[in-house]
Amino acid sequence: MRSTFLARTRKWIGASALAILVGLGGGSAFFAASSQMATAQVTPAAQITAPAVSVQSGFADLVDAVKPAVVSIVVEGRDQSDQFPDMGGQFNQQIPDLPEDNPLKKFFDQFGKGGGDNPQKPQRPMGRKFVAAGSGFAISADGYIVTNNHVVRNASKVTVVLDNGDEMTATVVGTDERTDLAVVKVDGVTDMPFVKFATSDARVGDWVVAVGNPFGLGGTVTAGIVSALGRDVGGSAYGNFIQIDAAINMGNSGGPAFNLQGEVVGVNTEIFSPNGGNVGIAFAIPAKTVEQITASLIQSGTVTRGFLGVSIQDVNRDIADSVGLKDAKGALVTQLTDDSPGGKAGLKSGDIITAVDGQGIDDALGLSRTIASKAPGTNVELTVWRDGAEIKIAATLGTLTEAQPTPPTPPAPPVDQPAAPVPSSVGVTLVPNAGGEGLLIQDIDPDSVAADKGFAVGDLILEVDNKAVTTATEFENAIKAVKESGRGTALIKAERSGAVRFIGLPLTKSQG
Repeated sequence: MRSTFLARTRKWIGASALAILVGLGGGSAFFAASSQMATAQVTPAAQITAPAVSVQSGFADLVDAVKPAVVSIVVEGRDQSDQFPDMGGQFNQQIPDLPEDNPLKKFFDQFGKGGGDNPQKPQRPMGRKFVAAGSGFAISADGYIVTNNHVVRNASKVTVVLDNGDEMTATVVGTDERTDLAVVKVDGVTDMPFVKFATSDARVGDWVVAVGNPFGLGGTVTAGIVSALGRDVGGSAYGNFIQIDAAINMGNSGGPAFNLQGEVVGVNTEIFSPNGGNVGIAFAIPAKTVEQITASLIQSGTVTRGFLGVSIQDVNRDIADSVGLKDAKGALVTQLTDDSPGGKAGLKSGDIITAVDGQGIDDALGLSRTIASKAPGTNVELTVWRDGAEIKIAATLGTLTEAQPTPPTPPAPPVDQPAAPVPSSVGVTLVPNAGGEGLLIQDIDPDSVAADKGFAVGDLILEVDNKAVTTATEFENAIKAVKESGRGTALIKAERSGAVRFIGLPLTKSQG
C-alpha cells in the first residue's frame, strides 16, 4: 500500500505538470479504447452472488459470500532500491509474527522475514532479492486476478494464496503504471470463485467492506463508508479516487472494496498516513476505471489511450476574468508539442477547452481523462474559448506513448543588458531578455499583487492578453489596453525553468 502524505505544496508551476499529455487519463474515465476492450471468458456458475445485507445484522453474510474470491499475492523478485517495492513502504522485517499454520509464513521465513528468525537461511542483502505481499481478487472463473501494479512490480515469481490456504503460481498478464493496475492469471482453473464490478457509481456515505492481506495477515475484513469522491491524490497522474474510511494498511494494496451487494466499487491502492498505518483515510481506484483497464490488459497486455498533445492547466477565477469567461472552468492550453494532433487541428497557446463532444470540461484533469477515454484516431469536437468568443475545432486524436517529451530549454540568463531596468505599473521591474523573447523580471515589490499571485525574480513574461511583449513599453501598452477594455484582470503568459504557465493578474486602482 503506497502511503501519501497530503501536506504537499502547490508550487507556481502547479497544474501545468499535466504537461503535454492530455491523454494522461484519470479516475472515472474509460482509459482503454472500446475497440480494444474485452472481457475474460468466464464460467457464470462460479460468479459469486452476495445476499441482501442489513447493516443492523452486520456484514457476516456478505463476507462469507465474497471472501473466497479475494486472494493474497506473494511476490519474489529483485530490486535495486533500498526498500522492498510492495505497498509503497518497507518490509524491513516489520511483518508481525505469523502463526505456524499461516500459508504466508514459509514465504517470509525463506528470507528471514516471517514470524521469527530462520537460522537455516542467512538474510539476503537488502535492495536485491525481496519477498513482498499484497492483495487481489478474481474477476473470472478461469483465473484472471486484479491487483496493483506496484504489488507485482519487478516480480520474478508471483504466488496466489487462496482463502482456503491453497497456493497457486500466477503469471503477470499485463500492467499499467499510469493507473497502478495489473492483471495476473492462474492457469488450469475453470471454477475459481469470482466477483463482479459495480454497475453504478459509489456515493458518499455508502457502506464499503474491504477484504485483503494487511501485513501478511490474509483474509482480513474491515468496514467503513465512502468518505469522498473525485480525490486528486498527490503523486498520481489521474485523480478521481474514491476516499474510504475502512481500515486499510500496508498489504491491502490491490484488494477490493465491496458495496453491500457484494460488487467491487474500487481497488484499494493508497493511504494517507504520517506513520505508514491506518488513520482512516484511504483511496481506491473506481470500478469503472478498473473494469476498462483490466479488460484491455486481458486482451492485449497493454492499454492504449488517446492523445491531444498539449500542456494544460486549470482555469481559476482570475484567468476566467482576464479572458471574459463566465465560469472558472475548462483546461487552458499552455504549450503544444511539435506536430501534435492539437496543433494540427488549430489549437493555440492561450485557448481554453471547455467541452469535448459536448461534454463539459471542469479542469485540466477532466480534459486528460476525457481524451484518454477515446481511441487513437477518434475524431473529436473541441469547444474552445478564444479571444472572447466560443469556437469549435475538430481534431483527430493520436496515440499516447510512454515516452515523455523533452522539456523546453530554459532561456539563457542575460549577460549584457542593452537597456536599463524599467519599473512597471504592476509592481515588477522588467528588463529585455538578452537570451531571446519576452521580458525578465529583475525585481518585484513584495507587497504587490504580482508577488501575491506567485511571480518571482527570474520569471520570463512572454505575453500579456495573448500579445507578445519584448519591451517595457509593449508591456505597459498591453496592460493599458486591458484596462481600457473594461476588464480588471490581465492574462499573463510566463515561463519559469522551461515550464510555461498562465496567470491572471488583477489590476487594482493603486496600480495606476
